[in-house]
Amino acid sequence: MDKKVEVVVIGAGITGLITTFLLQEKGIDVVLLEKTDRVGGQLHTINDESFLFESGPNTGVVSNIEVLELFRKLNDECTLQIAQQEAKVRLIWKNGLFRPLPNGLSSAISTNLFSWYDKINILFEPFRKRGNDPLESVASLVKRRLGKSYLNYAVDPFVSGIYAGDPNRLVTRFALPKLYRLEHEYGSFIRGAMKRRKALAEEKEQGISKDVFSVKGGFNQLVEALRKRISNDAIITSAGNSIVEPTLDGWSTSLSASGDKIYSQYVITTVPAYALPDLLPFVEEEEMKPIASLHYAPVIQIGVGIKDGSRVPLAFGGLIPSVEKEKLLGILFNSSCYSDRAPRGAASLSFFLGGVQHADLLNYSDNELYELVKEAMHTMLKYPKDTEPYKFHIFRHSKAIPQYEADSEERLNTVDKLQERYKGLIIAGGLRDGIGLADRIKQATKLANLLSR
Repeated sequence: MDKKVEVVVIGAGITGLITTFLLQEKGIDVVLLEKTDRVGGQLHTINDESFLFESGPNTGVVSNIEVLELFRKLNDECTLQIAQQEAKVRLIWKNGLFRPLPNGLSSAISTNLFSWYDKINILFEPFRKRGNDPLESVASLVKRRLGKSYLNYAVDPFVSGIYAGDPNRLVTRFALPKLYRLEHEYGSFIRGAMKRRKALAEEKEQGISKDVFSVKGGFNQLVEALRKRISNDAIITSAGNSIVEPTLDGWSTSLSASGDKIYSQYVITTVPAYALPDLLPFVEEEEMKPIASLHYAPVIQIGVGIKDGSRVPLAFGGLIPSVEKEKLLGILFNSSCYSDRAPRGAASLSFFLGGVQHADLLNYSDNELYELVKEAMHTMLKYPKDTEPYKFHIFRHSKAIPQYEADSEERLNTVDKLQERYKGLIIAGGLRDGIGLADRIKQATKLANLLSR
């Protein structure tokens, strides 16, 4: 049956769910369309005999007020879970051992992660010239201001942990905008950090921090809380492939599964960039190309349960720099971060492989992945060689994480042009505005506020 609403949101991942929830809260007539039979997108928690594993994102950062505001609204249905104090420790793999990333002056001096040349040279960072390339890569910026060892053993593994990307290809202005602004607004990372102390103190008073968060019981609880808060008639799952077309006074969205049409004043897309050509066929292929060609990193995430968790470090996880030539990107120590991720005495871990620099690993068989993880448990976590994982869940994502590379500026300009030309069309989702959970929450909040004016 055809119907008419104010807003159609396409894609029931986290961005679409939050946008719909907030729009409905503001009294706006909205319908959320999802191609598949479930909402939540990449957010999905597996509970296997009290071992909890996420198939997609494991954590977010409490980096903006929108995160806190969302959880205040959902407080009765789900609980924000801040990682335990131990999770502040990050480990970096070097020469066969996990070593703590420095978190203070004394550890920064004593660590063997960085060369003495770079340690001394960093004292001159505030006096280095400001860069003038708006498309400078993360690798170039870090080498220029901090030195090669800081790139190899701090920023490269950090970028792998967030983007599963290549710091030589990621553009700082888009991929790490806060880092870019430190140099371009203050002339220096160190000078910028010092001048931002007051602002950081004010943010801390509001609850904004670098704390890592999840949801008690896993991110399924967040998805379910949002689903419950949205009226049943405002969510259509198993909608099949939708097709959006402009009309004289708005938009028409056709649902392939039912043949129904929904008419609206606004359409918000939150689907991946590669899905837009079929969703928006009225846009010429050549014009859509800068958006649709967005590169996504492939990632394999493997949830592993171990009965004896005594050898798992009390840390957030271990990151593996690309210069170490290992097949793993890193290991997240879930049960060291959150007490409800495994039975008492046991451990829940997430192993990550693939990424831009090891895309071929996506072709590994399940047995090859099992043997690779088993070997890493022995060499990296020091378990006896015959130790077998008690639980083992493989999650393959051929197009997992959007890469904000040199084509980002053209992509964002194209989005702006299309939205200007086609009034009421909003192209959102992870193809812009950041890839983290906090970024998704912030974008959804901004969209709801924009349409409620």
